[in-house]
Amino acid sequence: MKELLKRSLTGIVYVVLLLSTAYLNSDAFDFLFMAFGLGCLYEYKRIVGIKGYYIFIAYLALWWAYIYLIRTELPVLILLGITLIIDLVLLLFLFLKLKQGLSKIQLYLTGIFYISGGFIFLTMIPYNDNEFAKFLIMGIFILIWVSDSFAYLVGKSIGKTKLFPSISPKKTVEGSVGGLIFALLTAYFLAKYEPRIDLTQWLILALVIVFFGALGDLLQSKFKRIAGVKDSGAILPGHGGIWDRLDSLIFAAPFAYFTLKLFFYVS
Repeated sequence: MKELLKRSLTGIVYVVLLLSTAYLNSDAFDFLFMAFGLGCLYEYKRIVGIKGYYIFIAYLALWWAYIYLIRTELPVLILLGITLIIDLVLLLFLFLKLKQGLSKIQLYLTGIFYISGGFIFLTMIPYNDNEFAKFLIMGIFILIWVSDSFAYLVGKSIGKTKLFPSISPKKTVEGSVGGLIFALLTAYFLAKYEPRIDLTQWLILALVIVFFGALGDLLQSKFKRIAGVKDSGAILPGHGGIWDRLDSLIFAAPFAYFTLKLFFYVS
């Protein structure tokens, strides 16, 4: 009971912090996710065993350039393409039983593009035509939280079929389906409050976020399993580290950004 209370209080503070920064001030939102990115990189660096501070410098340089300096489309598309390729390659790392782990260079590239790229595109999502779409990014947060929460509740209640037992023994197929259904229902209501994308687009976005968010969660679990740790950190009582809380978001963010690009410029 004490652990549940601690977890609940931490979760409430975390949710209020994210929603309030997104709602009140775009600069606060930018700074918060820049700081979260540094925290995730620190936890990732410690878990995979890479040394030095170059990865932090690379992240800050990329983040500053893409959030404040670059205004043309081509550099954004190049970073997006590299990030998506790295993320898709990481899925091979997730699903294949490789004889060797990732090399040091591969681990550095993974940190720069999987984690740094994820935070950069998550931060860029609300910005379109020099406007800050606060309800859009808040809706994405809500979709992830609804999916995660109901996947846990449904899985705990009726889950029997293990989803990926070698990596995450507690996740079930029933829980994943339940999380997706409730996320789609949430997308239906979000469409009434954020008119920048219509109902069909919200439903597609929900599918993308839930699918790649689940893969991001499994991917982070594999990194932790290889390292032999339960949590990526202990900064959030009852939840573990920052990477534990944001693993779904940062993996899904580039795919969500790509999907929104298609909505805005292709439809």
